[in-house]
Parts: sequence; structure tokens; C-alpha cells
Amino acid sequence: MSAPWWDSDWKDRSGQEYRCYVSNLPYSANESSLKDAFANYGALSSEIVVDRETGRSRGFGFVQFEDKKSMDSAIQGMNGQQVGGRNVNVSEANQRPRRWRA
Repeated sequence: MSAPWWDSDWKDRSGQEYRCYVSNLPYSANESSLKDAFANYGALSSEIVVDRETGRSRGFGFVQFEDKKSMDSAIQGMNGQQVGGRNVNVSEANQRPRRWRA
């Protein structure tokens, strides 16, 4: 049974997520360049957060991994490394909370 005010894809996010938060990205970064930077660690997908009005990157994003070991090695290996000419900060992302729909 689902209620219309629950986020419709909640079932997909009910398990453990292995995601890294990546900050200090260059504004020219896109999802494929971010995923390529983490390819050696087994990145499954990447997301760049963009400004709604301008469509330009906000300078941070997320990279998803299959397991904790891959995520931890990516954090150790990529934190402080250069991506697109900038030293990025990489940490474990907080679990996304449930969202209410109005």
C-alpha cells in the first residue's frame, strides 16, 4: 500500500547506500567526468548537483558504489586529489531521509 505523500521511489532506497559526498568540484564538472575520476574504485553512478535557475554545477556531487570496501578505498584514495584542476574533498554521504510530498 502506498500513500501519495510518500516519495514514490522510497522502496529503492530502503537498503544500505554506499555513497560518497564529493565537494570542491570545478563548475565545469559533469556526471561522466566525476564517474570517470572514480572509475578505478568501481563507481556505479555519479550525480552532480546543479543550480535550478542557471543549470550550472553547484560544486559538489555524489558517487555511488556497490559495497563499503569500494567506497572506503575511494575515500582514502581520492580525498585531497585533483579533479579538473581542483583538490576535492571526499567523505561518506549521509543516508537520505524520507521526503514528504505536499
